[in-house]
Amino acid sequence: MIELRIPDIFTLLGRRSRRRPIGGAPAPGLTFHAGTRGVGRVVEPTVPIDPSGRRRGRAPRRIGGSRFAAGALACALACGPKAVPQVPEAGSGSAPGPAPASAAAQVQARPDATLIPRAVLFGNPEREAPALSPDGQKLLYLAPAQGVLNVWVGPADRPDEARPITQDTLRGIRFALWSASGERVLYLQDQGGDENWRLYAADPATAKTTELTPYPNVRAVPVHLSDRRPHEVAVLMNDRDPAWNDLYAVDVRTGKRRLILKNDQRLSVFVLDDDFKLRFAMRATADGGMEMLAPKGKQWQQAFAIGIEDERTTMPLGIDAAGTTLYLEDSRGRETAALVARDIKTGEEQVLAEHPKAGFSGWIDDRKTHRPLAVAFTHLRQEWQAIDKTVEADLAALRAVADGELAVVSQSRDGRRWVVQYRVDDGPARYYLYERKDRQAKLLFTADAELAAQKLAKMRPVVIPARDGLELVSYYTLPLAADPDGDGLPNAPLPMVLVVHGGPWHRDQWGFEPQHQWLASRGYAVLSVNFRGSAGFTKSFINAGDHEMGGKMHDDLLDAVAWAVDKKIADPARVAIMGGSYGGYATLVGLTFTPETFACGVDIVGPSNLETLLQSFPPYWVAVALRFWARWGDVNTEEGRKLLRERSPLHRVDAIRRPLLIGQGANDPRVKQQESDQIVAAMEARRLPVTYVLYPDEGHGFARPENDISFNAVTEAFLARCLGGPYQPIGDDFKGASLIVKTGAEHVPGLPEALRAAGKP
Repeated sequence: MIELRIPDIFTLLGRRSRRRPIGGAPAPGLTFHAGTRGVGRVVEPTVPIDPSGRRRGRAPRRIGGSRFAAGALACALACGPKAVPQVPEAGSGSAPGPAPASAAAQVQARPDATLIPRAVLFGNPEREAPALSPDGQKLLYLAPAQGVLNVWVGPADRPDEARPITQDTLRGIRFALWSASGERVLYLQDQGGDENWRLYAADPATAKTTELTPYPNVRAVPVHLSDRRPHEVAVLMNDRDPAWNDLYAVDVRTGKRRLILKNDQRLSVFVLDDDFKLRFAMRATADGGMEMLAPKGKQWQQAFAIGIEDERTTMPLGIDAAGTTLYLEDSRGRETAALVARDIKTGEEQVLAEHPKAGFSGWIDDRKTHRPLAVAFTHLRQEWQAIDKTVEADLAALRAVADGELAVVSQSRDGRRWVVQYRVDDGPARYYLYERKDRQAKLLFTADAELAAQKLAKMRPVVIPARDGLELVSYYTLPLAADPDGDGLPNAPLPMVLVVHGGPWHRDQWGFEPQHQWLASRGYAVLSVNFRGSAGFTKSFINAGDHEMGGKMHDDLLDAVAWAVDKKIADPARVAIMGGSYGGYATLVGLTFTPETFACGVDIVGPSNLETLLQSFPPYWVAVALRFWARWGDVNTEEGRKLLRERSPLHRVDAIRRPLLIGQGANDPRVKQQESDQIVAAMEARRLPVTYVLYPDEGHGFARPENDISFNAVTEAFLARCLGGPYQPIGDDFKGASLIVKTGAEHVPGLPEALRAAGKP
């Protein structure tokens, strides 16, 4: 099986098409092997700041109208700095107030209607996320129907003949897969980004949809499919206890469910075999680690322990068809997460593949036995290692088909047909139908022909040294016109946007990133940095982020900016910082801890107060609270609360000197609306200009393309005023969007006029 972690449905679409996820936690808080046989594992929710990326929370709370000082103060915060700012140490203290007007750079925002339209970069893909039916004869994919993403099904070798089988009219469907029998298509949907996922089954023959989990305020997430239970799917649901999931088998035809396990043991991870027999479970330990448990009669006994140092890099992946071998990504006793096979009876373990600098990032399995055939690791770029010699010829054949990094995203039940994705950095993904028997590949489709017609920029990988010697794997993109000889250096330093990923236990990687292409096409250099604490590298690297929010994690970002300035990529007076979730927090840190470094910031669903963040976890995140207390600060101790207060931007608002734009979903359960409300209120109390955009139908980020495009329209004009670049006028990009500008519209060029034209408050 290929290790395809769904349903961080936004990551799924973001990596495959043009939508970029904000953060790293799986959207439903669970991880599911869906690639080939669809069988696999579940992991516990990985909460805020992992607050993955783009979704849910509470009803909007009104914030008072703007109360801003005029004249010099407004100009000082609306414009970039004139003098070259120093790059101070993180946490070096706050300045007494905003810079005087004389320190503001006189940059000029320039409307330009000839830029690549935002709708091309951030709208729905033409077709995405293809999956073969178990018999290999049909193909499902996601595509717009009446402008909203729905599931389409057609002949596997003739995708143009597909027809929609679902009728979603609002949020769009972002995750779908075949049932084990192939008689139904399963998909998830929530309401307004609240992450209370409901599971649906659509009949491809009749297009009739059945809601399998019609329980209000309950999260239902599929975790296991098996050919031996073709009409069932294993599902976790928290209807009995909001904090803990019970495990059910649900009939995909009728929705009838039967209880597999009543979870009264505080279990958060479950591993089933192909008979739906629960073989292992995991439970959090008091020190923030985990223990792997095996059933013994009606009790559980520990199979092995996972200390907190390995907790982010060790996880069960699944069991072979014979039920004798457990596969793990495992960093115990080594620096990186290797692929390990564990004999279930004896406990003997064998390392199947490992990499000195990168952890396990994906695999291809034998469809019948579930044995791994090949494993991928990603340091700067993806590398495949063949485990079984039978797949070496396949990998060689596939590398000759097309450029880009490849992934087998679906297989037929007999393993003879594969759907293979090729991901590039300067265009949309392409998908091929590969026949293993004759090793021939046929193009199914390109995710988006309109996007493919655009001339896009290349993404460049680079290792940037941190001040203490850590290697920061990073990626940057330059505007095409700024690098005519293609040497990776612009003719002159450019305004730059530092885009910070969420998580923080997520990572940036090479490939098409719509934010990079969007900003580069507007004349900006774009830089993304895997700061310490990022996932996918060594466990020492991820653990180096413990207790370093707003500390050494921020130093890494500053060191990357200094590198870009030293290479004459970035103009030090015109560097913006933006990001979502943890990236939003990093933005707030940038503007409060190092107020002279960045010309402006864009915070999307970022926490402003780490104490209130960790105190507001939803009930179903109780299993990971210990991890956050151990790695960030324990809200139950004075020492922990002191650290969290020290690293919270809310308590440094007085230091803000640069413009700030905030985007928030009202229904966000991970980083609740209060996180944005409270920093906006604090800034208004000090008469500091801030622009605050709220989406009443979104959660942890913006799932609806109309909302995503509208916020990017505001962001683009905001950055143009701050950095002096061109911007596509807002035009009709508010059409269909739910945005409410709570305060600060006057600080964004063209925003008041666009709001009036769209009839928005």
